[in-house]
Formats: sequence, C-alpha cells, structure tokens
Amino acid sequence: MLAFPNCKINIGLYVTEKRSDGFHNIETLMIPAYWQDMLEIIPDDRPSGETDFRSTGNRVFGSKEKNLCTKAYNLLSEKYNLPSVKIHLHKIIPVGAGLGGGSSDAVSTLLLLNKIFKLNMSDEELKNFASQIGSDCPFFINPKPIYVSGKGDILEPVKIKLKNIFCIIVKPRIHVSTAQAYSWIKPQKRKESLKDILQLPLNEWKDIVTNDFEKVVFEKYPAVKNIKNRLYKLGASYASLSGSGSAVYGLFTEEKHLDTYFRSCAVWSGNIL
Repeated sequence: MLAFPNCKINIGLYVTEKRSDGFHNIETLMIPAYWQDMLEIIPDDRPSGETDFRSTGNRVFGSKEKNLCTKAYNLLSEKYNLPSVKIHLHKIIPVGAGLGGGSSDAVSTLLLLNKIFKLNMSDEELKNFASQIGSDCPFFINPKPIYVSGKGDILEPVKIKLKNIFCIIVKPRIHVSTAQAYSWIKPQKRKESLKDILQLPLNEWKDIVTNDFEKVVFEKYPAVKNIKNRLYKLGASYASLSGSGSAVYGLFTEEKHLDTYFRSCAVWSGNIL
C-alpha cells in the first residue's frame, strides 16, 4: 500500500516557555504544503515484529532502527503484535528543513498500518500514538490549518484567509538541527496571542508575524536570511523561516515561477489551500 506524506509550514512561531519535562511551550499556525515523499508498506513473511526498512532519494540521516517510520511500526506492534513488514521510503522532502517531513513519514506509517491490518483505530487513537513519536506528529493525522499550542499537542482548528495564495518553499544546502536550534533561543511570553494577530490581512503580516528561530538561525547562516530577503524582493506578501529552518517560504497573491533565482536550492511551489 502506498502513501504520499506531505510537509507543513509554520506561519509565526513563538517559543514561550521551557517546560519542566524538557519540552517547550509554543504558539504557531501549521499549514499543510504538498511537497511530498513516497512511502510503501507491504506485509512480509519473516518472523512477527520485524521491519525491513530502506530509503531512496534524499539522504535519511541516522540508523534504520531509529528512523521514525520504524518507531511508528514498533509502537503499534507492541500493542497489536503486527506481522512483519517491508517499508520503502522515497525521500523527496528535504531534511533539516523545518518542514516536518520525518514526522509526516511516521504518521503515514501509522495510517498505512491501520489500513493494511484493519486495526480500526480512530483519529484520536492515532493521535495518541503520533504524540509519542514527536510533538508535531498529531498535526499530520488530518492535516489542515491548525493553531498549535502547548508543547505542540494542543490543536485548535482556525479559519485563515489564504485561499488562492501561492506558496514557494526554498531549502538551501544547510541542515539545522531542531534540538540545537531550541538551545540557541530564550523563550519569552507575549502579551498578544499569535492567533489574534493572524486575523490581520496578509499584507500586514510582514513585521508583526514572527518566528523566534529567525534571529539565531539568520545570525549563524546568513544565506538563509538572504533567501527571505530575496523572496520579498521578488514580490512575496509574506516570507518566513519554517519551524527551526533551514527552509524559507514566501506567500504570493499570484502564481510565480522562481526556480531560476534559487539554482543551488531545492524548491517547491504550489497553492496551500
């Protein structure tokens, strides 16, 4: 069975507090974008509880045993004693980008296993498993514009006026570790909720809808900042780092074809809503 895990972008990202459990409280709006990987899972005839994981395409860092797809399988197998499977991930979404590609792959693994083995898990059950893999994983169970708070586990549907808005995502050849990026920033609480700010028109977001990771990532990687500046020069109504980076996206009121401006980068473009 085949799935096409998609990525996400963050519109605004406030890191408001370091928690006692080691996580951080955040505020952000997550929007699905359809830069997609390909994931195939088929049952295998080896002893129960084993996975044969392989990846092609973009390099996937870390061992096969620690891959999030394997982790997702192991979580379900502990409860349901699943048969063995073969997992093939063709990686297209860039890694170290702040686009949630690895989390999306893991959740697609949960969804495929639920279908293949007829586990009949509800979305809430799937979200519970997803939250054990990563804080942004529950978003990918049913990806749509969601206001996210807490450590990433509080999801609230939100209406956002982005219909017919064209998005361009640019990923330079720079890898930003999420864990390291969090160590660079100092959490701070805000007087005004990001959710309220996002009700302003898109053309007013530029100086007030911010991502807390931008300052530290831009200081360490000026090339990433340059991408944001170029997107504005090319006509973006709003541009920002996604997550902890290093991908930067621009939102445009009309379709643009800008690949030639970012020849050394991976680029995706399309409508997000």
